Amino acid sequence: MSNNLRFQVVEEAFKKRAVDVKVPSERPSEYFGKYVFTRQKMYKYLPKDIYDKMIDVMDNGARLDRSIANAVATGMKQWAMELGVTHYTHWFQPLTEGTAEKHDAFVEHDGKGGMLETFSGKLLVQQEPDASSFPNGGIRNTFEARGYSAWDPTSPVFIIDDTLCIPTIFIAYTGEALDYKAPLLRALHAVGKAAKDVCQYFYDDVQKVTVNLGWEQEYFLVDEGLYSARPDLLMTGRTLMGHESAKNQQMDDHYFGTIPDRVQAFMKDLEIQALELAIPVKTRHNEVAPNQFELAPIFEECNLAVDHNMLLMSLMKKVARNHGFRVLLHEKPFNGINGSGKHNNWSLSTDTGVLLHAPGKTPEENLRFVTFIVETLMAVYRHNGLLKASIMSATNAHRLGGNEAPPAIISSFLGTQLTELLDHIEQSDKNELFNLKGKQGMEIDIPQIPDLIVDNTDRNRTSPFAFTGNRFEFRAPGSSVNCASAMIALNAAVAEALTAFKERVDAKIAAGENKVSAILEVLKDDIKTCKPIRFDGNGYSDEWVREAARRGLDVEKSCPVIFEHYLDASSVTMFESTKVMNRKELEARNEVKWETYVKTVQIEARVLGDMAMNHIIPVSTHYQSQLIKNVQGMKDVFTSERAERLSARNMKLIEEIAERTERIERLVEELTEARKVANRIQDIHQRAIVYHDTVCPHMETIRYETDKLELIVEDGLWTLPKYRELLFIR
Repeated sequence: MSNNLRFQVVEEAFKKRAVDVKVPSERPSEYFGKYVFTRQKMYKYLPKDIYDKMIDVMDNGARLDRSIANAVATGMKQWAMELGVTHYTHWFQPLTEGTAEKHDAFVEHDGKGGMLETFSGKLLVQQEPDASSFPNGGIRNTFEARGYSAWDPTSPVFIIDDTLCIPTIFIAYTGEALDYKAPLLRALHAVGKAAKDVCQYFYDDVQKVTVNLGWEQEYFLVDEGLYSARPDLLMTGRTLMGHESAKNQQMDDHYFGTIPDRVQAFMKDLEIQALELAIPVKTRHNEVAPNQFELAPIFEECNLAVDHNMLLMSLMKKVARNHGFRVLLHEKPFNGINGSGKHNNWSLSTDTGVLLHAPGKTPEENLRFVTFIVETLMAVYRHNGLLKASIMSATNAHRLGGNEAPPAIISSFLGTQLTELLDHIEQSDKNELFNLKGKQGMEIDIPQIPDLIVDNTDRNRTSPFAFTGNRFEFRAPGSSVNCASAMIALNAAVAEALTAFKERVDAKIAAGENKVSAILEVLKDDIKTCKPIRFDGNGYSDEWVREAARRGLDVEKSCPVIFEHYLDASSVTMFESTKVMNRKELEARNEVKWETYVKTVQIEARVLGDMAMNHIIPVSTHYQSQLIKNVQGMKDVFTSERAERLSARNMKLIEEIAERTERIERLVEELTEARKVANRIQDIHQRAIVYHDTVCPHMETIRYETDKLELIVEDGLWTLPKYRELLFIR
């Protein structure tokens, strides 16, 4: 990059204007789901008996009868071809945090020298993508390529461009799950069954319990030209060096501020396309950091919500480029300002209501509410290390614990009222029912302003797992990940807790105790047991780290070590008892996690070394040479004494540049050697630990030196776009 090219890119970015967005003439409700094979379209394109069978599969969990597959495929093809579709694909979610697809055309030979459009039930239900080239943790050898994708009829098919996309699970030839969807569906089934059984204590008419998920997607936007001029953003998704801007988020003026025109046009375009794909996007706003934004949908059934989030992330990247942006989904693309998360708002609901909603109309309803709250807390307490492992990654590790992101210690905030209620139940000598207060009114002493309705809990931004009224907000997941990872662990853990709760209550009832007393006695025990997970204070304080360790919570900071919780005896027992994953699948997933961690850090280290040696040092030494010429020139113009006095500052800069570039060269050599040593370790688990312990610290030290040089070197010589340019382009 030439000396003035950076300024040229910045100038071009400033000149950009918002792209005109073609807004549909219809209202959003009229084009919602335009490119999705919704129930309405199923009713139109499928025979009535086939439609009824499909609804039974989707709503009641009936097994899909392959005999109806041809009729369903025919209806899908007809609908899709009317919209210009020519191809189909099985759309699945391998262990890459992304999605995968292989497109095939609707064509076959007609036997007469021509072609005809065809799509059979066999192709709809099952395909055979190569299983050896996806992360599998050793389940499949390179020469064992066979794997299967199988249609998930609970998530509707959709159209992207000219392709019919069919959501599927992805499994190995030997049956193990190689994706996120298969274990997620198992976890949702397990918690649905366990919750339904517990619901029978309170409601005889409950037939089904579903898990709801509402994710909140945070992201950054960066001008595409500036993005392309930063090798670190291009290859790793984050800035591996760069001094923070004098002004960043300290004025709190970006949060909920007016959305810039270019960004507004991007958001509008994204929302239209998302709604056409039946993604129910609702909320958009500026986030805390400059150039950071958030998008959130209405709650959906968990499996569908996960699919929609994966689809949306892909859509965001495409739409952003159409508007001259690149979207950054990395958890911490910039130092010194907020990172990006993906808060997972989780709740349970029945075909009659929301299980976590309070207060109830009767004491019995309040008992139901407390039961599900306490057993959720039991799940989080027993598996706090596993839940931490489910959201941990090399990228999220940079975000957790600072700038409003929750700390890397799993705890739960309940609020004053609910905390006092649980304490009262625990300490009560009588097995008595109780009432809960609803939302209270708050009078504002301004005549024109109506009374406010105040929630019965506040919000704690430092809590990783906070109760927020009728749901828990799992704030720890990172912005780039598949929500399914956290949802698999959480739902399986809650299923185990509810199952254990019912077994103990049933035992007491069988021994002659009445139902209410049996439930309250078990709840008292569980409230006391899970008390260490409850924390309403400041999760950022050093005191909390010490207190959490005293309570027996996981306070480990090493990402590769945290992953080990997947193989804890309690984790394996929980996953196997709920039939979500077996030990072999868990071991394979951990292999993938350790390998992904190593590769992520390895790529970052190589990019950092390249930038340091080929950008930072050449630019710095070039500026140093200019300073040296200046000093030498002063000696030719001024007396020795005056020249020495006038060039004192430049001499200090020359010396500092020499010392820092020397340290960078040495550190890059040490970084390279640390990688070589780590790469010789055969065991991927140990290799990941060594990468964390030896490679990562070198990277932080190199960054410190390069960021100092950025403040010294003349701005006109610096080749890399700076934070003030990356974060404040409109």
